[in-house]
Amino acid sequence: MNGNKTKIKNVQSVRKPFLTGNAVDENTLKSSLLFFGGLIIVFFVGFLLCAMTNSSGNIMRLIINPAVIILIVTVFFNRGSSHGAEAVARGEILWQKKEKGQSFSESEKKVCYHPMKAFVIGIAGTIPFIVIAVILALNTRVQTTTAGTLPSWMQAYMRRDEVAAPLVSYLEPGAMGLTDILRIIVRFAVMPFVSLVGADNYQAVYWVEMLSPLILLIPACSYGIGYLSGPALRARVHTAISESNRKRIRREKKERRRRAGFISAKPKEPEKLN
Repeated sequence: MNGNKTKIKNVQSVRKPFLTGNAVDENTLKSSLLFFGGLIIVFFVGFLLCAMTNSSGNIMRLIINPAVIILIVTVFFNRGSSHGAEAVARGEILWQKKEKGQSFSESEKKVCYHPMKAFVIGIAGTIPFIVIAVILALNTRVQTTTAGTLPSWMQAYMRRDEVAAPLVSYLEPGAMGLTDILRIIVRFAVMPFVSLVGADNYQAVYWVEMLSPLILLIPACSYGIGYLSGPALRARVHTAISESNRKRIRREKKERRRRAGFISAKPKEPEKLN
């Protein structure tokens, strides 16, 4: 031991009171549309990244796809955190106005922090995808064959009518139905999960489609959970400001003591004799 003492400082968290708003306000529709637009952008980027892994080995597929899923969760969690901190800041301003007796409108109060606000925005912004996913989940089946494909060794037998007639449906791709269109949209949205289990793993892909309504709620839940951290983020900001002010005050006191000690230690000049 060198005799140096380690000082452990317990920094007390500083929280300021704030007014609570409503789960739904005048900005909910706009925020939901923005959330929907963000979903499309994130899904498109995820689709491109994960589609490239289909031709890669299993190792790359098992690395890139979980990374994309984590990235999606992180993006929406951070967006929710920022929104939550802004909403708490508005509530703090209105609390100060209330304490000072100043007036404010009800619409100003509604946009303040509410624990369910981000969940409402996220779910409302995801509703179009969820509706499509629910319809697909109720109609999907395990895909085992693909129209328009036959083994090469069958071509020699296709000249015989008794063989060709039953297999004609495999020679001409069937018309795309509503379920096929819905499947394309859902797989576009949940591509990281489809690519993770493997597109040729029909049973696993079937369960991804069945669970797609729940999978599509992941961004909305990430956004809502991030929003709940708003009060903690604001407390962290206030704590940092308070700690900075305390350090500044200590420096100023130390500087004043140093100057006072320097003046008192200054030698007096000898008195002149007449």
